[in-house]
Amino acid sequence: MERHYGWVIVAIGALMGCIGMGSMFSLAVFLDPIATDTGWSRTGISAAMTIAFLAMGLGAFFWGWVSDRHGPRIVGLAGGLLLGAGLVLASRAESLLAFQLAYGLFLGAAVGAFFAPMMATASAWFDRNRALAVSLVSAGLGMAPVTVAPFAQWLLTDHDWRTAQLVIGLVAWAVLLPAALLLRRPPALALAASGAAAPAEGGFTARQALGSRQFVVLAATFFACCLAHAGPIFHVVSYAMVCGLSAMAAVSVYSLQGLAGLGGRLLLGVLADRHGAKPVLIGGLLLQALAIGAFLPASTLGEFYAVAAVFGLAYGGVMPLYAVLARDYFGPRVMGTVFGAATMVSCLGMAAGPAVGGWIFDRFGSYAGMHLSSLAIGLGAVAIALTFPPLPRLRPERLKPA
Repeated sequence: MERHYGWVIVAIGALMGCIGMGSMFSLAVFLDPIATDTGWSRTGISAAMTIAFLAMGLGAFFWGWVSDRHGPRIVGLAGGLLLGAGLVLASRAESLLAFQLAYGLFLGAAVGAFFAPMMATASAWFDRNRALAVSLVSAGLGMAPVTVAPFAQWLLTDHDWRTAQLVIGLVAWAVLLPAALLLRRPPALALAASGAAAPAEGGFTARQALGSRQFVVLAATFFACCLAHAGPIFHVVSYAMVCGLSAMAAVSVYSLQGLAGLGGRLLLGVLADRHGAKPVLIGGLLLQALAIGAFLPASTLGEFYAVAAVFGLAYGGVMPLYAVLARDYFGPRVMGTVFGAATMVSCLGMAAGPAVGGWIFDRFGSYAGMHLSSLAIGLGAVAIALTFPPLPRLRPERLKPA
């Protein structure tokens, strides 16, 4: 029964990731309605995502540490409360600054509680099929664009953006808070809290892990990967509309991209269990970079669908592999802290993408510069990933200093 409960943890983690990340990324759907209604600039509205990703990064590190010490249940409850509060407050904001702080700080901190801690918790429940389990948790992120985004677009057909965000916030509270009560640690870790100084599997501490070459390469690859895809993901709806697609068609491109990401998580998760996380990650990063470049010549709905499907499969598939690599290198007992720290670094890349993309469009009236720079950064992520040390778990004395 305890073994099977791990799959319950996977389901809850996927649900939380879907609602949390979907709510945060629904700003892509709200971007034009908010700008039209309020007169706020695209750059200013996009900056809310920048703040959200910074808060998500800090939150992932903090909530990962809390989860290691006190378990995932309190983390899930806090994330659910913050997510609903952020949406409710943002829907009532009368100034751009108030909107940026409510949407950015609250939603970012909430998603930080769902992303790294839930993936770390799920990985600790499994010895076999670990990559698949983590990928299924991450699949909730892939479901976000095909659930929350269309729901937001549907609400906008009959209501203004304020009412739509308010409704999403209330739904988030109703679903996430009861679900969080079902979270718990795996039996092996249930009897003792594991802080940052606690010895990890293999005998080393979180401090040793965070100072190792393995962690530096992991975090640097994660950062470059997210910096490459953040702008194209967030601005795909606006980019498609600039290219002549209708609002609903543009949202459908975004949704297909997310659906492909769901398939990519499952596919690359299974491949990682069979062939190892490192080679699968490198292949996925290369595919991601090439797909970003392929957005440049796209102009028709069919072309957008084709590119979005490949892009979504690639960026969605690589995301859970960072958690698998962190678990393989450092073990489960400080997994929340270590993967939370890697996520914090990656969120710096995610924070920059939307703001830079919005600035490029406001300055030049085109997204071409965003796609070209993202292509170059994506190829850089491949180069960094090639420097990963061997995957077998290492003793602390063999961890290489950064």
